[in-house]
Amino acid sequence: MISNTGLGNPIDFKAFMKIWLKVICVALLAYVAVSTFWYPLIPAGLQVNINKINPGENQFTLTGYNTHFVSEKENLQVFVAIDSTARYCGSILNVIDNNHVLVSVNLPDTLSSANIAFVANDNTDGYIIVEQPIKSEGFVLIPGYKEKSCKISVIQTDHKGFGYPYQPIIMETIRNLMWHVPMWFTMFVLMTISFIQSIKSLNSGGRADDNLDKFLDQKKLLISDTKAAMSASTGLVFCLLGLITGSVWARFAWGAWWTNDPQLNGAMVVFIVYVAYFILRNSTPDLEKRARLSSIFNIFAFVLMVVLLMVMPRFTEGLHPGKSGNPAFSQYDLDSSLRVVFYPAVLGFILLGYWLYRINLSIRNIEISNDENEY
Repeated sequence: MISNTGLGNPIDFKAFMKIWLKVICVALLAYVAVSTFWYPLIPAGLQVNINKINPGENQFTLTGYNTHFVSEKENLQVFVAIDSTARYCGSILNVIDNNHVLVSVNLPDTLSSANIAFVANDNTDGYIIVEQPIKSEGFVLIPGYKEKSCKISVIQTDHKGFGYPYQPIIMETIRNLMWHVPMWFTMFVLMTISFIQSIKSLNSGGRADDNLDKFLDQKKLLISDTKAAMSASTGLVFCLLGLITGSVWARFAWGAWWTNDPQLNGAMVVFIVYVAYFILRNSTPDLEKRARLSSIFNIFAFVLMVVLLMVMPRFTEGLHPGKSGNPAFSQYDLDSSLRVVFYPAVLGFILLGYWLYRINLSIRNIEISNDENEY
């Protein structure tokens, strides 16, 4: 208790912090829920509707995503880029809508490279590049050939405004990053609490000679065991939510609800192992024996979780970012626009997980107290 000398009323600091942590948790999750779905993906190029190009005139429709071709019609440029060294400007035949533009471009007989990209540019979207494989026929390829580049009049190279990064495979499902990944962060925090409580449980009881000390040691043993179980049960819920959101993401990004990915398989093994932890608890009626067996199994489960989810995936082939040569989120997907939502999401869900754990623990303590009162 802390005395407020100005008002003369004591302040319960712990209760005060509990209230504010709950307020922060709710505020963070509300911010994440709105921000996740409010902001669009940044403009990007999807495709062009031709399979090959030839010397002379080539017509194609360039398809964008979240682009502004109509509103930026006066500033819109479309050109063919050759190996990032030369540009051939196209003539815009028709701006069909904000995401489609019909273009004609004349190409010479001689090019310096067959590496071809289609680029749209305007002052709102910046540069939009389509790098799909295109066959080239009838060209004379001379490396180092000095080509004439058309003048680019649009200065704006980056998208104006806030938006999430566009990735060709995951596209709109990148928003699931704010939900799927924080579930696992929260699970790790809760399982770490459970792991620590299991260690404390094993270090309690059985060493005192006095009956009162034995009783107090056994009480500590059961309290730590209860905390370990309630934290693990809450963590298991977030593990299940992580599996569900991951499966949904896999369906849209990888084409299947489940793939042979080491991190996915490891997560399922972790879920099964922690389910076995609760089966073991329920099959042992003696409280002290249950506490000790459960603590040993819980420590094993935690170590296995770290190995399966953090160690092994980095040494095996996998689809998750940061695994076996795949670039990590910090280098590929997690740009500044995602960080301002992702980090609050992680903190918000961890606070939510801890809040639910405390509620779970309080309910369990009430049940234990009621059972003791019956006797």
